[in-house]
Amino acid sequence: MGKIIFYEDRNFQGRSYECMSDCSDMSTYLSKCNSCRVESGCFMVYDRPNYMGNQYFLRRGEYSDYNTLGMSDSIRSCRLIPQHRGSYRMRIYERENFQGMSHELMEDCDNIQDHYRMPDCQSCNVMDGHWLMYEQPNFRGRMMYMRPGEYRSMRDMGYSGMKLSSARRIMDSC
Repeated sequence: MGKIIFYEDRNFQGRSYECMSDCSDMSTYLSKCNSCRVESGCFMVYDRPNYMGNQYFLRRGEYSDYNTLGMSDSIRSCRLIPQHRGSYRMRIYERENFQGMSHELMEDCDNIQDHYRMPDCQSCNVMDGHWLMYEQPNFRGRMMYMRPGEYRSMRDMGYSGMKLSSARRIMDSC
């Protein structure tokens, strides 16, 4: 189980909201969110309701001021990342709808374009484990949380123009 506490103001001040699972819209609990404390587990937080917009991966720790991390003060939803024990497998595809060149990942990949000579990644199928995909090589830039399932179009998920360039397994003992 996970537990995260969101605070309206920096340094864990102001009204707070405690969450132990997914929350699709935090605006009913807080008008803004400038800090949080992850007491257990790992979470993805989003700057728009319904798990949309920019995403940020948070593990156990204190985040006293989102702005120092480059995050927005408009965290509007969060998702608990369940612990995964076992293998990790994801098939990535060059084009939407599982078309074009494809490769199966079972380990972290710091540069999809260089390692697989694949110009782009526009769809994927996550068979096992939970993954983070990044827009830049070496696990940098904006990220996208990928849980088991089929993702036919990154564009349809709200990531048009975002080129996915690296992938990392979420292996933290959250």
